[in-house]
Amino acid sequence: QVQLVESGGGLVQAGGSLRLSCAASGRTLSGGAMAWFRQALGNERLFVAGIMWSRGTTNYADSVKGRFTISRDLSKNTVYLQMSSLQPADTAVYYCATTPKPSFFPWRRTGDYDYWGQGTQVTVSS
Repeated sequence: QVQLVESGGGLVQAGGSLRLSCAASGRTLSGGAMAWFRQALGNERLFVAGIMWSRGTTNYADSVKGRFTISRDLSKNTVYLQMSSLQPADTAVYYCATTPKPSFFPWRRTGDYDYWGQGTQVTVSS
């Protein structure tokens, strides 16, 4: 089992920045991927960014490329999502997820991930 705990959400004005953290505990995750998804009210949960635990390979949704950066700290078993130039359309509950399944690039579908955090709210005001 893996436990994921997100933190860092909050209210920010458009154009501002936030950094989300996701701390993992439990089963060793080397070889797998960690990702951030988000779900706006009434919408489906969508991929935002992903990173491979061992190689650090990343990928991003087109909507956040150039504004968001995903990174990891292996010593802390923690993944971060640095979000800049935030827009009201970024308002959502952000979830981190992980899977031990190996891949060259992070998986992008919710069904590919085995463990999920509880989510953290990000609200961007205009």
